[in-house]
Amino acid sequence: MPPPITPDAIRTARLDLVPLRVEHAAEMAVVLGDPALHAFIGGSPDDAEALRNRYRRMLAGSSDPGVSWCNWVVGFREGSREGKPAPLVGTVQATVVPGTQGALAEIAWVIGTPWQGRGFASEAARGLVDWLAGQGVRTLVAHVHPDHGASAAVATAAGLAATDKVHDGEIRWEASL
Repeated sequence: MPPPITPDAIRTARLDLVPLRVEHAAEMAVVLGDPALHAFIGGSPDDAEALRNRYRRMLAGSSDPGVSWCNWVVGFREGSREGKPAPLVGTVQATVVPGTQGALAEIAWVIGTPWQGRGFASEAARGLVDWLAGQGVRTLVAHVHPDHGASAAVATAAGLAATDKVHDGEIRWEASL
């Protein structure tokens, strides 16, 4: 079995994808605090303490040693001030599982409401896909609600194509690398 994949920092034209840390929870609670972000996935925003607990579980990793949970926060470099880290605008993630034809990664992205419409999700997803390809991932999967046109556009920009498969009411998108 291949060793687990550990997230590295990823830099794109405008964004820094930084491996998730528990310390990101307070800022991310604000970034992800708009209930509108849950329109397609259900639930409600977590407060900082709930995010800290979730991030601890995520960082502990999967109980399956063959599965890698890779999570990043997305920072917007142009929004940073001298000597300060880039303000966080969202997250990207990949769950990577080994396969006989190479690893498969299920990917997802979320950009906070104030930063949507600027291409950040597409840029972050493309950066993630490029990084995953370098880690030996050969198949990508994402699930997108059929009414979420913006997320479908991100999946397309990341090189995925919609399939006719539906899981939990969401369309399965796939790509081979």
